[in-house]
Amino acid sequence: MKTYLREKFWLLFVILAALSWAIWGILTKFISGDLTPYSYQILFTIGMLVSSPYVINKCKKEKVNIKGVIFGICISTLAIIGNISVYESFVLGGQASIVLPITNLYPLVTITFALLVFKEKLHFMNLIGIMIVMPAIIILSGQSQIFYNPVLFFHGLGLKTWLLFAFLSLLLFGLFSASQKVTTKYLSAWWSYICFITASIFVSLCFIAFGLVDFSFSQKTFGVGSMAGMFDGLGVLAIYSAYRAKGKASQVSSIVTSIQQVFTICLAIIFLKEKLTTLEFIGIGLAILGSWFILFKKNEKGL
Repeated sequence: MKTYLREKFWLLFVILAALSWAIWGILTKFISGDLTPYSYQILFTIGMLVSSPYVINKCKKEKVNIKGVIFGICISTLAIIGNISVYESFVLGGQASIVLPITNLYPLVTITFALLVFKEKLHFMNLIGIMIVMPAIIILSGQSQIFYNPVLFFHGLGLKTWLLFAFLSLLLFGLFSASQKVTTKYLSAWWSYICFITASIFVSLCFIAFGLVDFSFSQKTFGVGSMAGMFDGLGVLAIYSAYRAKGKASQVSSIVTSIQQVFTICLAIIFLKEKLTTLEFIGIGLAILGSWFILFKKNEKGL
């Protein structure tokens, strides 16, 4: 039993990441109409800086790999550009009912990368779990049009600029998620997180230098936005910790995305007084069932 718990210790960090990102999602809903994408980036960066003194103190006690730091900063920039691409997709006319299901399927990119590049092995039950979790992610994103009206969904597709940005986000999120595992081979979770903060600061300064940031937001927006950034950052730190604890990229990305949606709905019910639909109940059930299948392990043998 102790061996099993030790092997699944990475799951604790995945749950913490899912909860942190769910809180981040709820907080951003309170200020969604008050900020531009570039202003979001500034406040999120400020929020992540809150935890930086503690993280830096941890880093002082550890050796650093310079190549790992450079790689960590580069792949962190992918995630930040991915976030901006999502917002840009909306600005250019992309509908949430199409953009969000596309971008939330980024674990498919991570899984493909993990299987082909990392040579991760999965039991067939893990693959069944992944196939169950993917529709759950779409359902719990609140954008299930692809299931009950697929004709309308695909009618909205086409070679459009906003769609290209949506697919760009899908690709960048997937690559970042997979590359996090590579970063933790060279750096601790603490140093990996410092790389992410550094990349966020660099991108923020570029936005300011090019005059893209509107600083005319209220103190309330500043406070909520900064807090959202703090939780967003803690989620990233938790995922790095999950990989350091030997979590597989194919499992981590699938489980965190589905559980995050479950947490988001629960928090929305509590704080936003939202109500669950029958479809959302189904989505939660699929997320839990799929995660259980993904965690299945037998005699260290893969496919």
